[in-house]
Amino acid sequence: MSAPVFSTLGCRLNAYETEAMREMAESAGLSGAVIVNTCAVTAEAVRKARQEIRRLSRENPGAPVIVTGCAAQTEPETFAAMPEVTRVIGNHEKMQPETWTQLRAPDWVGETEKIRVDDIMSVRETAGHLIDGFGRHRAYVQVQNGCDHRCTFCIIPYGRGNSRSVPAGVVVDQIKRLRDRGFNEVVLTGVDLTSWGADLPGQPRLGDLVMRILRLVPDLPRLRISSIDSIEADENLMLAIATEPRLMPHLHLSLQAGDDMILKRMKRRHLRDEAIRFCEDARKLRPGMVFGADIIAGFPTETEAMFDNSLKLVTDCDLTFLHVFPYSARKGTPAARMPQVRGEVIRDRAARLREAGDAALNRHLDAQLGRRHSILTEGPRLGRTEQFAEVTFDRDMPEGSLIDVTVLRHDGQRLAA
Repeated sequence: MSAPVFSTLGCRLNAYETEAMREMAESAGLSGAVIVNTCAVTAEAVRKARQEIRRLSRENPGAPVIVTGCAAQTEPETFAAMPEVTRVIGNHEKMQPETWTQLRAPDWVGETEKIRVDDIMSVRETAGHLIDGFGRHRAYVQVQNGCDHRCTFCIIPYGRGNSRSVPAGVVVDQIKRLRDRGFNEVVLTGVDLTSWGADLPGQPRLGDLVMRILRLVPDLPRLRISSIDSIEADENLMLAIATEPRLMPHLHLSLQAGDDMILKRMKRRHLRDEAIRFCEDARKLRPGMVFGADIIAGFPTETEAMFDNSLKLVTDCDLTFLHVFPYSARKGTPAARMPQVRGEVIRDRAARLREAGDAALNRHLDAQLGRRHSILTEGPRLGRTEQFAEVTFDRDMPEGSLIDVTVLRHDGQRLAA
């Protein structure tokens, strides 16, 4: 029988968990199945999940189809109703080795129980799953899962549960193992990274974890943080930004909007000026720091003036990498009951934000011309700078290596060296 076919939709944490599932499925001897790890962040993400399930079912006739991930957790009946789907598995269940052992049983396809999705809010632990990273260049380490906050637009806490942290010792041991395997860069990942530690003894903070990793794994060349909530940045995290060159000068910020009224209606914990001040403070501590950000276009009740405040945030925070999300109402969230912005207006505002993001990236790339950069190679002719800009090479390089290059030009999206 053939190896299982995996498909991952959504975030880096999902990609990480797919690798853990792959290892558990292979250890259990599961074969000939299709596993789709879904995303629930927008209605469009759920639509794409259904589309992907149908495509993979057509391409793998007769193969049992297992659907898991956040969309499976939040609306299991949607996927159970699809004739292509054999089993729907929750986010907690997918990370349990016994789940994959049970699916290996000869008669599992014929079982009548199609949905195996428990109450994610009752889960209290997050296992530090040991995987070997992705490819041969960069390793991702899950240190946290879930979220205790209830932003009015967000369905993710209902897919991921409440915040749980992986103990620091487990994280450090995994990073040592990955370093021994030759990885030159490790990325800390989670759903709400800056909440790490709140459920652990002594309530350590993310900055404590970062400093501990850098101290106890002295031969790790590069440590990267995937995404943070800037209002929760602690003193030690700012100290690491200022004093630790091995912590990469790139932070992706969960900003979502640039207007105070919209931020309050989103139930965010920061205001516009606080976001701007954080970026200014971080740049003073670490000149050359680069920021990415998530911004939602067309949140309910958003006027043109409110949107303009979000648009200006690109310049005011000097953002470089923009992730733009056209607002998508998620059933069951408070924002879905608010007065909605018309679809064509949302699409227009998202397009204008993307234009501003493209211009910001172009300015950053212009500033790199003629500069020397340390690059982590991700493929024979592709790598990333410490600030996470993509770089292409004119000849093959060994994957996973750190090389110093001079930037010669760019095409608006990537540097060339």
